[in-house]
Parts: sequence; C-alpha cells; structure tokens
Amino acid sequence: MAAVLVLTTRMVTQAVRTLVEAWPIVLALTVLAGACAAWRVARSTAARRRAAERLAMLRITLAELDAMDDHAFEEAMKNLLIRDGWQARRVGGRGDQAADVIGDHPHLGRLVVQAKHTAVGGKVGSRVMYEVKGASGPVHKADHAVVITNGAFTRDAMKWGDQHKIHWLDRERLRRWAENGTALHELLRLTARPSRFNRAA
Repeated sequence: MAAVLVLTTRMVTQAVRTLVEAWPIVLALTVLAGACAAWRVARSTAARRRAAERLAMLRITLAELDAMDDHAFEEAMKNLLIRDGWQARRVGGRGDQAADVIGDHPHLGRLVVQAKHTAVGGKVGSRVMYEVKGASGPVHKADHAVVITNGAFTRDAMKWGDQHKIHWLDRERLRRWAENGTALHELLRLTARPSRFNRAA
C-alpha cells in the first residue's frame, strides 16, 4: 500500500513539474489558436461584407438578361431582390406551382415572382396571369405577386393583371429595375404588408 502511495505521489509530482515547465508553450499554443480563429472570423466577415457591397451595386443590362437561359434569369431575379432588401430564394423548376422566386421582406410581406424569359419580341399571355393568381395566395401565402419578362405582355394579360392585383414587369420596367437600379417595390408601389392579396378577390 505504501509503495502504491509513493508511486502515485511521484507521478503527480512529475505531472505538476512537467506542466509548470511547459506552461509557456501551452499558453503560446492557446494564444495562437485563438488568433487563428479570430483571423478566420474576420476574413469571413470581410468576405460577406464585400459580397453585400457588390450586390448592393448590382446592375444587369437587358442584353445580359437576354443572353441568359431560364435558370440564370431566375437567379438574376433572386439577386436583384436581395439587392433591394428582400430575403429571396429561387424555387423554380418542375412543379414550382407558378413561382420561380420567393422573397420575404420585414415590412412588405411575401412576394412571389414568376419569371418568363423569352426571345426578344416574345409576349406573355393571360394564361400565366391566371396561374399566378391561382397559386400565389393559396399555395405560397403571398402578399404580392409579379410576372416578370424580358419580352412583353399581351394587352389582355396586362389588363387582367391590373384588375386582379397581379403585378407585371415588361421589358421597359425590367430595364428600370435591373439596369437603372430602381427598387422593385418602388416600381410596383408596394405598400407595407397588406392582407393577403387574393383574399379580397
């Protein structure tokens, strides 16, 4: 029993002596690890800030939009919404139920975007307006809905959209939003979080 006690005491003494001798190294390693972690956080923060600054200055010309495919066009709509202060995500694809991009705003509510990329001179008809009207409120719980094209709308589509609170951006309005930098909610004159747009329909 005494031998075990002596051995234990020697082990503890040796461990304490080793720790005392090594503390400067332990301290240096701790400081180094902390500095590395702080550097990584600072670099990540700076990268996010630079990305936000670039996005705030985002401008996309009509020529660039015309050259995009459907997927890229939807991504552009998402990025432009983010530029304008919306939390936006692309949801377009098979089974998207008349929504390619959804944006949420703390004061303006939820916006559903149906993006229609077309050849220059192409026109979007009323059927798209019907589909957006039918899905935006019931399916996506939207406060606002907008159909955006780099082309044009038929006269009936514009009239029906105006009557049923489906906003639309044709080529000229799209230029003002994407190329000139006017915020989408200013172009559409959206008000602060109304009741769901289709409840009054």
